[in-house]
Amino acid sequence: MLPGQALKRLGKKTKRGFRGYPLGTIAFYGPDDKRATKVAVGIIPGEDQEAELRRWLVEQGDVRRNDAVLAEVVAYLDEAGVKSVAMVDGVFGCPHEEGVDYEGETCPLCPFWAGRDRFAGTKPRGRS
Repeated sequence: MLPGQALKRLGKKTKRGFRGYPLGTIAFYGPDDKRATKVAVGIIPGEDQEAELRRWLVEQGDVRRNDAVLAEVVAYLDEAGVKSVAMVDGVFGCPHEEGVDYEGETCPLCPFWAGRDRFAGTKPRGRS
């Protein structure tokens, strides 16, 4: 794939809306809302079925600009025969997993996300 082509292809699939199952879901995670270091892709084979989840991580840079990783994501979705794709705009939250990478409600490595409502994109009260 040419540079930038994979992200463009994912965007097109997302814009088509729901076209049936299997459904692919894509979410980006990072230490703050500017840089994504993880992409999590779920494939839901059918209604009321559990998603199969796969993750890709990068140490440096932003995974959204990593053509090799995004090409793997596209290939993964294609192999599963995905008909629909839902993708979160922007960075959805901390790349670390509660109970796996840390204990408690707040990740000690990503203070940016402490108290933020990642669904609404709002900051906690009293912070600027």
